[in-house]
Amino acid sequence: MASTDKSPDPTPAKGQDPTPGKPMSVGQHVIDKSAMMVQSLDPIKQMSQHVCSFAIYSHDMSRQIETHHYCSRLHQNFIQCAVYDSDESKARLLGVEYIVPADVFEAFPPEEQKLWHSHAYEIKSGLLVNPRVPEVVAMPELENLAQTYGKFWCTWQVDRGDRLPMGAPALMMSPQAASPGLVRAELVLERDAKYNFSSKSLKSSRLEIPEPEMINPLADYWKQHGKGFVIDIEETEMKLRPPFP
Repeated sequence: MASTDKSPDPTPAKGQDPTPGKPMSVGQHVIDKSAMMVQSLDPIKQMSQHVCSFAIYSHDMSRQIETHHYCSRLHQNFIQCAVYDSDESKARLLGVEYIVPADVFEAFPPEEQKLWHSHAYEIKSGLLVNPRVPEVVAMPELENLAQTYGKFWCTWQVDRGDRLPMGAPALMMSPQAASPGLVRAELVLERDAKYNFSSKSLKSSRLEIPEPEMINPLADYWKQHGKGFVIDIEETEMKLRPPFP
């Protein structure tokens, strides 16, 4: 199955409820709370930032979604993000994004670089925000992110109506200043109203954020070549030995 616009069939891909299933029972709540008391949740506790922005499907840039990244660092120059469709308690996990600085990105082979996108425009345009965090507090991190590249795989295409994560993952791209990478105005206005700020005002306040001296042309591959990427699932013979040490 390719990561296309066609929704998987049959059900439970479609339906009235956001996600099929029974409500949480009291017993399950007790189990979960008990586990939280005795188990280590250290990887999750390292999440220290909530970033809201927009993402665009690589294979169909007419499909644009609001995203909520919950980010942690393995070290100063490597960020890993769990991406959700909202910041509510019942938010659905859409996928994962990895973020690296320019020097790491430049060390990637060309075929890998094609899968990544730049972040400078997202930052400078006011599209990427840290909800409820004063701009002056967020500014140092925004300046850092403007110099980075990201790779975002979406595993749950909720925008096409999927109630469960179905099919192959889809590669996502970041908004850019060129069509079809421009985010639809109504999406931005709805997001801004939710958090009571103006992306246009943020854009003005970020004029002094330094842009990268050069954005590698293999990133944001569609801008130069008009091509996206899609994954197909195919049957294959299982390997009996790993192809690597």
